[in-house]
Amino acid sequence: MATKHYLSYLQETMSRRWDCMALADLDGVNKYTYADLAREIEKLHVTWRECGIKEGDKIALCGRNCANWGLLFLAVESYKAVVVSILPDFTAEGIYSLVDHSEAVILYVGPNVKKKIDPAQMKGLKATIFMDDMTLVEAEDSFRKAFEGAEAAFKKAFPNGVSLKDVNYPTENLDELAVINYTSGSTGNPKGVMLSHLNLSGNVDFASHRIPHRPGDTVLSMLPIAHMFGLMYEFLYQVCEGAETYFLTQAPTPTVLMKAFAQVKPFMILTVPLVIEKIVKKGVMPKISSPMMRILWKTPGINRIIRNKVKEGLDKTFGGRLRYLIIGGAALNGEVEQVLHDINFQYCVGYGMTECAPLISYEDWWAYKFHSCGKEIPQCHVRIDSENPYKKDGEIQVKGVNVMQGYYKNEEATKAVFTEDGWMRTGDLGILDKDGNIFIHGRSKNMILGPSGQNIYPEELEDKLNSMPCVVESIVVDRDHKLVALVFPDTSAEGKKLLGTKTLAEQMEENRVFVNKNLPNYSQISAIELVASEFEKTPKRSIKRYLYK
Repeated sequence: MATKHYLSYLQETMSRRWDCMALADLDGVNKYTYADLAREIEKLHVTWRECGIKEGDKIALCGRNCANWGLLFLAVESYKAVVVSILPDFTAEGIYSLVDHSEAVILYVGPNVKKKIDPAQMKGLKATIFMDDMTLVEAEDSFRKAFEGAEAAFKKAFPNGVSLKDVNYPTENLDELAVINYTSGSTGNPKGVMLSHLNLSGNVDFASHRIPHRPGDTVLSMLPIAHMFGLMYEFLYQVCEGAETYFLTQAPTPTVLMKAFAQVKPFMILTVPLVIEKIVKKGVMPKISSPMMRILWKTPGINRIIRNKVKEGLDKTFGGRLRYLIIGGAALNGEVEQVLHDINFQYCVGYGMTECAPLISYEDWWAYKFHSCGKEIPQCHVRIDSENPYKKDGEIQVKGVNVMQGYYKNEEATKAVFTEDGWMRTGDLGILDKDGNIFIHGRSKNMILGPSGQNIYPEELEDKLNSMPCVVESIVVDRDHKLVALVFPDTSAEGKKLLGTKTLAEQMEENRVFVNKNLPNYSQISAIELVASEFEKTPKRSIKRYLYK
């Protein structure tokens, strides 16, 4: 089946939802109906033409989630230019390096980035523009002059304003470059993932058929929009299908999120495991952890009443209109997933990566296989590089519509990531079951080799540890062929209550002994070391494992 361009979806949506809300900042600074979007997109197109920006030029976006980030993305793509998406969390030096590496001619920045960068450090730029109000921060003289005359040029081009008949976006360019997405802020040899319009369209096409919208559906954009998971499923697919998207423009603390869920009442929430684990561990676990509740939780008849009550409470936490909770980015803690499974919550765990824009596998929550990450989607085929993919772990490799073109100006990395027969190596290890469900057991680069050549996946040990009393998060490392667990403990009032009369060291030793009971000798934890603060994380909330030894 031919892939439909995402801009075709957008045009159709504009025709039926012209006066309906499309994008808005949750704090109300900027908001756009679909008619507003059409007008502002044309205004940006006129501005860029006046300033000499050509098709294929690179335009970098580096700012917090906001309605103007989404507007700029749509304007760049419909202008046939290329979006360079850069996470605002990167250092100033990292941003300079990525802007130069991408050959961007314009850089749009949010308030925090505006404060920390010096535009003069990026020699190839024609202009740096403040994303929040589209005003110039710095620009070449010729660009500034043209920019200042763009408003008059727009009024001349559209004397009666922009109407639906003016909406005519390019859809014949599926194979052309659409986005360069940088996976890190390295100043060394960065990997800029080159994604085509076909890659983006494959994801939108899948979601539009598999996860349909209803009139009035709303969504909260809280994942980094410069990362593909947030960009695709909290914004692009939503706006192309007609949802109202509200951007969380502040840090997603638990208090902020609870207020936002109550306000937006999203039909879908996309998140990483850490967020869900905190909500369930803080809001659900204490209520079902007493000896009596543990018995009632498993007693036929009464357990269904209790579990339904817990589910009602969790539904309310998420705003009361949730139909899909989609978790991605890492494995979900086993104890937390067991609770969600027991209460028949509408969750599933998907699998993807930036290089696939991002989706590789998914399954509807009512058919989702416990502990899996779904089945391959039609746009992205999966194979396991193993002599027995149903029993023996092998690298997960992918091929299809969603798979990237390669890494920008990095032929060596591009060549290394593809096999000789054209499949892309994910670096993840896993198996399939007979129904095609994918089970991931770890990253190949994280795998520890046991004393007799056994494969040890630290993520599996960490999952067990993270379910133990007084453990917030953990990392398992290899020290002189012994496994040591670094643990950030729970020192909150709830954690102290769990301790009782025991010391933290005594509790950790109990945890270690308990976890080791069910592990083979070669993968047992030899010691637990406590750390004083949370592990440092990437913007998408993955632990920076390389910092810990």
